[in-house]
Amino acid sequence: MPEILNWGLSWAVAASALALGYLLGSIPFGIILTRLSGGPDLRSIGSGNIGATNVLRTGNKKLAALTLLGDMLKGTAAVLLAAALLGGREAGLVAGLGAFLGHLFPVWLRFKGGKGVATFLGILIALKGSIALVFAALWLSIAYLTRYSSLSALIASLLTPLLLLFWVRDAKAAALMAVLAALLWFMHRANIARLLDGSEGKIGQKG
Repeated sequence: MPEILNWGLSWAVAASALALGYLLGSIPFGIILTRLSGGPDLRSIGSGNIGATNVLRTGNKKLAALTLLGDMLKGTAAVLLAAALLGGREAGLVAGLGAFLGHLFPVWLRFKGGKGVATFLGILIALKGSIALVFAALWLSIAYLTRYSSLSALIASLLTPLLLLFWVRDAKAAALMAVLAALLWFMHRANIARLLDGSEGKIGQKG
């Protein structure tokens, strides 16, 4: 059978890993949790995003934390489950891509999902915990100094593939996270424009 990317994965295994990741990644925790709590449709407030930062704009910090945890762990679960069930670490990498795509483009929400920061971190946790800690430290430091969630994510995601490649020398993980970082930057293109013109909303800002 043909192997994908010379990683020893058949197309059937790769497709299964991608599908598993996508299904897990497409679970819209922000929408589900806010609806269960009687809150507004996230798509109608703030940035319209379904992630934890927009949940925070509702004023419910506990719900924002749960959304962050759910969006993060679905990425972790996708990588670990695929690795365990479908063919080792390479299957996990493919599932990580699937989870990220599922979060960005969930079929249940007409392919209009989140921007991927928490899921990016969750995937990174499964691949290399030490780099995930660096990512989190970078995000928190920049967020504390600037109060811009988007800027924190952009900088931390940009550095992640470089750290994986040159610090821990994990080329496969670096390649995956480089693709995810590019997608993350694409999803933040409107935020980048607002950062440049000074109109970007800050963490904790409502509306």
